Amino acid sequence: MARQPIVARRAEELLGTSVVATSPVAGGDVATATRLRLSSGQTALMKTLPHAPEGFFEAEAAGLRWLAEVEGGVPLPEVLAAASDCVILEWIEPGSKTPVEAAVAFGQQLATTHAAGADGWGLDHDGYIGRLPMPNRSADSWPEFYAVRRVLPYLKLARDRGAITDADAAAVEAVVGRLTGLLPEEPPARLHGDLWNGNCLWGQDLAIHVIDPAAHGGHREVDLAMLHLFGLPHLPRVVAAYHEAYPLAEGWEDRLGIHQLFPLLVHACMFGGGYGARAGSIAARYA
Repeated sequence: MARQPIVARRAEELLGTSVVATSPVAGGDVATATRLRLSSGQTALMKTLPHAPEGFFEAEAAGLRWLAEVEGGVPLPEVLAAASDCVILEWIEPGSKTPVEAAVAFGQQLATTHAAGADGWGLDHDGYIGRLPMPNRSADSWPEFYAVRRVLPYLKLARDRGAITDADAAAVEAVVGRLTGLLPEEPPARLHGDLWNGNCLWGQDLAIHVIDPAAHGGHREVDLAMLHLFGLPHLPRVVAAYHEAYPLAEGWEDRLGIHQLFPLLVHACMFGGGYGARAGSIAARYA
């Protein structure tokens, strides 16, 4: 490991300890990631982004800390420091194995995190999903919150960016109008909010650690829907363990597509491609 002076100095300012060496970390879609070796012997991960949106890294740190309040919940990296230009986290050493036992434990831990609940729908501050702002102001019900804070803002942005056709947008809007009758009532769960395979890190300690949250209080089927949308090794075992610990409401599998509209529209806004068409196709199932 060499030493990047600018990155190292900024980390030292925030941590109050010397940085012995740094090395780039591949894989980040949004921020630049750097591995730090500290004089204490600890290893850390520093994420930076030039001209980061206001509150970007602070929101990530707050989400990690909020999720970490749950004893026995999903494993998360400890937040070592956060500022407007970066966040520094405990380093999680990636493993090469994806054992079934880790998947079962993760299902139980996710159920524990969700069951800890939230004070309401949303959060007391807005956040981000990827680089996109994510509104978190509360609403009176989950169908209302999901409509006006999750689906409609990104549907509008996708239309503005030409990432969804009028026909597919109309199919999504039709589902929004029926959400009250489609979604069961449940208390707000403590959600990761961006729980796809890329944010589930299989550690060398044979546990699944979650990173990069878009945390908020919401319907727990949202996290499960995203896991099903983008896949996860041993996902059936994860779900079975989850369901045993915190049984899901009848018909949850039939509702997965409803809660997949949000991540699909976010991806349409960020990447274009076929995500808008996929959102329209899924929405049409609920016509």
